[in-house]
Amino acid sequence: MSLSSLDATTRTGSGPMLGPMLRRRRRQLGLTLRQLCDRAGLSVGYLSQVENNKAVPTLGTLAQIAAGLEVGLDYFVAQPKPADALSRADGRPRFSLPGSPIGYEAISSEYPGSELSSYILHVPPGYVSETVTHDGEEIILILDGEIEQTLGGEVIAMRPGDSLHYSGATPHAWANRGGTPARLLWTGTLSVLHQRRSQAPPPLSVRAGGRRHDESKNESNRRERT
Repeated sequence: MSLSSLDATTRTGSGPMLGPMLRRRRRQLGLTLRQLCDRAGLSVGYLSQVENNKAVPTLGTLAQIAAGLEVGLDYFVAQPKPADALSRADGRPRFSLPGSPIGYEAISSEYPGSELSSYILHVPPGYVSETVTHDGEEIILILDGEIEQTLGGEVIAMRPGDSLHYSGATPHAWANRGGTPARLLWTGTLSVLHQRRSQAPPPLSVRAGGRRHDESKNESNRRERT
């Protein structure tokens, strides 16, 4: 790819603007401009110009920036096809994290500038999550079964069709206290999910504090950051 093609993409509107894509990815990784410059071997002034669409990097320089952002060149230049974002109900692989009873189906796809991640979670009876906080926001929609959601100290009983949209900064936890499995649709903007992805998602949250005093040892073995 030539400099002229990069210039056409970033300046004529034929593709996503390079500057905002760089800034968004940098912030997803929690990097300051200086930290990215140290990774990429570039000056703060130059990278600032690139982020503000006042300079267009050569392909070699873009490769340095991409390496600093832990992505490939295609992250900035590939044009996703609609079919790439399609997942069929009977064709999605189901997976779990090691040691976790939760089953996951990934229904979101990643493309340059994407911020949302979404999974269908299969939750067995008796599962109780940790109380957590994190950056970003979440939406949950109950598909089957019942979920008890705790949000900011308030306990909310949720049934099929019920939904909840909340800030990740509010301490939250959820549990399936019924006798049947539950399914829920989880959508969120956690930046950790936009770092290099593997087949299974990383933990969706971090602890808000220590373990609750009423947690039993058996419950703690079933706990997962979500």
